[in-house]
Amino acid sequence: MVGAIATVVIFLTVILYMFMISPIVLQPSGSVGMKQRDLFMAATIIMSLVVIPVFILLFYIAWRYRATNKRAAYTPEWQSNKLLETIWWGVPIVIVIVLSVIAYRSSHSLDPFRSLDSPVAPLRVQVVALQWKWLFIYPEHNVASVNELVIPVSTPVAFEITADAPMNSFWIPELGGQVYAMNGMTTELNLEANRVGDFKGVSANISGEGFADMKFTVRSVDNAQFLSTMKQKNADMPPIDLTRYEALAVPSVLTETQWFRLADNDLHNKIVHKYMLPAEQAPGYDNTTMDMNHGGMQ
Repeated sequence: MVGAIATVVIFLTVILYMFMISPIVLQPSGSVGMKQRDLFMAATIIMSLVVIPVFILLFYIAWRYRATNKRAAYTPEWQSNKLLETIWWGVPIVIVIVLSVIAYRSSHSLDPFRSLDSPVAPLRVQVVALQWKWLFIYPEHNVASVNELVIPVSTPVAFEITADAPMNSFWIPELGGQVYAMNGMTTELNLEANRVGDFKGVSANISGEGFADMKFTVRSVDNAQFLSTMKQKNADMPPIDLTRYEALAVPSVLTETQWFRLADNDLHNKIVHKYMLPAEQAPGYDNTTMDMNHGGMQ
């Protein structure tokens, strides 16, 4: 009985805490995040149709059939009740079927690779997870940034995500779910911000000493401000090419943001394909000493 009460108290405390702190994943600011929140809430409510009655029956049975209740009927020969059996088998079966349909449909509608339905052309952003920082490349605007991502509001953003470090995870909680970033591979994620403002971006996969500081800021601005920012950064910032990139990729924590003018339009492809080439052909290869972080040894 004590264990049952403790379980219920913990369950109710967690639910109350979730409502009190109002986590940002339940307050999305993008179309994808809203759909994911609605899916989470729907699944929780449907599963509660089983969980809540079970807790109610737990207390009812424990109280009614307690040792001191002499009026409780003792029926050891009671073997079955067709109505009750239909309920406790039928309801879970129906719930599993409903959840299966929801899961199937949402797996397709929320596929990270699926382009968002919008009359506005998407913005392409190439993402590289480094130790312990994020590099964002805007190939259509010849600009790159570190630890700051500027996007136009109400515009789909098509991310191409890779890593030049231990496997990581790219996550903007208010806009949508996380996607893993891996060496030599490119994955995709489509998100959209539906309001102007700043959002928090984080790494969702432990990747070493500087993991806790591997954060970035997402700034959603109106289209005119976005174009002005891209034009200004392209004109005023220093260039980034493969040489400067190799210096940037050295493991370190950056507390400030950095912007560059993109001097090598093929930089993202070179980062991805460096893990597919023979060592002597990979960018940044040194035939006398190989960087331990790139899989070599002295």
